Amino acid sequence: MEKNLLDRKLKLIWDFKGPAAAKTAEHYEIHLKEYVSSEELKYDITGITHISDSHSLVFLVVAEFEMPQVRDDLKPHRGQVYTEPNP
Repeated sequence: MEKNLLDRKLKLIWDFKGPAAAKTAEHYEIHLKEYVSSEELKYDITGITHISDSHSLVFLVVAEFEMPQVRDDLKPHRGQVYTEPNP
């Protein structure tokens, strides 16, 4: 049975570069969590990945039906289909 496309989880990503990238990503994640709470989003999945000393990213996972509103509100740099991490 094919899963409804609107049930897919999408990972919205913001990249931060420069000497303050890690701190900026950590701070931005706080605002993403506040947004999740205030907008009552379906998922509460955020995270940070430090790529290098000068490149970090922060992400927010949303249900596909929520994506247009979140995209317009928060203007992510990019997005992709979210796959659950392997345990």
